[in-house]
Amino acid sequence: RMSAERGFHNRSQTVAAVLEKHLDAYDREDERSVMAGTVTLILDATKPGLLQKLKGIQREHIAEVISAHDIFLEGDFLMEVLLVQGPVRTLRHILDRLQTCKGVISGDLVLTSKILPPVHARTE
Repeated sequence: RMSAERGFHNRSQTVAAVLEKHLDAYDREDERSVMAGTVTLILDATKPGLLQKLKGIQREHIAEVISAHDIFLEGDFLMEVLLVQGPVRTLRHILDRLQTCKGVISGDLVLTSKILPPVHARTE
């Protein structure tokens, strides 16, 4: 029934998806695991200095914050989505710092064990 409801082509595909989800959950338990994911913040864009403070935290973690995208929502609200990669402990620390800033309404971290490949090595 699950296969049909979610549009999987067969039971093997369903089992693979369920197994992948559990493996990711297992990796999230080890705070040393390197994972990729997103941090999603909802914030009140009218709070003075909030955007500068958030960007400052991101800059402090430039090795983990790959990119940031701001999306305007209705009213004075903004959604900020960060693409992140690094040790789970560090990514949780970044989320904690960001979501405790005054004006941030909510924050969430979604992780996967599939990581970004190295792009370029610096040659000297």
